[in-house]
Amino acid sequence: MSGSAPSALLGRAVALHQQGLLEQAQALYEQVLAADPRQFDALHLSGVIARQRGDAARAVDLIRAALQVDAHQARAHCNLGAALQDLGQADAALQSYETALRLDPRYALAWNNRGNTLRRLQRLPEALDSYERALAQQSNYPEAWCLRAIVLNDLGRHADAAASAEQALAGRPGYADAQQALGNALQALERFAESVAAYDCALAGAAPGHRAEIWCARGAALKKSGDLARALDSYDHALLLRPGYALAEHYRANVLRALGRREEAVQAYRRARELGADPAGIGFALAALGEGEAPKSAPAGYVKELFDQYAGHFDRHLVGVLGYRTPELLVALLHGGPGAQVGSALDLGCGTGLCAPLLRPLARRLAGVDLSEKMLDKARESGLYDELACADILAWLESRQREWDLVLAADVLVYFGELAPLFARVAQALHPGGRFAFSVEALENEAGYAITASNRFAHAPAYVRACAAQAGFTVVKERDAVLRKEHGADVAGMLFLLHFKSG
Repeated sequence: MSGSAPSALLGRAVALHQQGLLEQAQALYEQVLAADPRQFDALHLSGVIARQRGDAARAVDLIRAALQVDAHQARAHCNLGAALQDLGQADAALQSYETALRLDPRYALAWNNRGNTLRRLQRLPEALDSYERALAQQSNYPEAWCLRAIVLNDLGRHADAAASAEQALAGRPGYADAQQALGNALQALERFAESVAAYDCALAGAAPGHRAEIWCARGAALKKSGDLARALDSYDHALLLRPGYALAEHYRANVLRALGRREEAVQAYRRARELGADPAGIGFALAALGEGEAPKSAPAGYVKELFDQYAGHFDRHLVGVLGYRTPELLVALLHGGPGAQVGSALDLGCGTGLCAPLLRPLARRLAGVDLSEKMLDKARESGLYDELACADILAWLESRQREWDLVLAADVLVYFGELAPLFARVAQALHPGGRFAFSVEALENEAGYAITASNRFAHAPAYVRACAAQAGFTVVKERDAVLRKEHGADVAGMLFLLHFKSG
């Protein structure tokens, strides 16, 4: 082989590689390496081909061998990171991307790939920053715009996510992943018809293996819009493409239940559970259908997921769509009574902080606790709380004894069936003479509590009074109230104000 032959072979190999002729390119890379086993480009690009062929472990070995020849090549570090990510070695992948960026801070692809790894590590604000750094280097970068939209959706910034997805589509019309991200953002913004249209566009361009997920998301948008028949059809499409799709089966069961097709819903819930869907959430839904014993409270995972999903548009939906006014009604219950002003108040299940503007004028110190971190992120933005905790209410109250003058729980007891344990913890948390104000959905002509069709608990007034007395409370006030609307109908409830009488 002449002295110029390896160089000529390498050039031909690169040209074939760029044309996607991987087998022919690899054969020439191997000839180059036979002549010079330490030829950087042949080692590096052989690693790239190995990854393209799905052999990430071989890719790592080859690219690391290339970097032993020349450790100052940003492209090779970036490709090593991609192969390590394929192997699930996220921390090592991140290190490779950061090495690439130290060598070349303007390397847009490395910033983008770094964002992908940070997203998989659930370091979402850092991932967002990484995508934005990629876009600062290369503004016309549809993939980075799309991935930025996905992270913004995860962070609950749905309007920004929609705008980012549209930027991706401006650079790459028909980009299925961007259409899906746009659909997810529009669904969260309750622009359901536009969301479904975006999912339809995504389905037209998506790879076959990805379509079941889009059908499932489309079904969710249709269910929220009230179009249950088309929602069911979407879930059926998802399951036709992916028969073992547990989430689609679970959501399909929810639609069947909403349609009043009880027996089919029960069968679908059971199938979903067999496929690996959330057993606690499904057990709760089955109990609401009379299948199995009713639990003492809603599963914590179910409640957290529910409110994480709602965080981005919770206030607008609850107040603007459902006519929710429980915080105002409860605070009105406090006014006019003795000692309206308090030193310390606790907002149980505070969510996004709808009660805070009403409680803050009454309390020198205000704290909130909630299961959903995404809800608490919104509550923090108000700046009205002195303390916010992401925790299970019962567990958190256990260590906070004789600390509060007022505890308020607006639309929280609907996730507790058995009230005695909660009332006991609240009593321990209150100063002597403290007050507890809360709402319940009313259960008429029955004793105790029951799960409603909306997966919430309703309570009989006599049961509430009995649990209050057992925990050392006296009932100061109780009133009937319309708490919100559901499917256009008023939801009847009751408001209670209790006084803690014992020390």
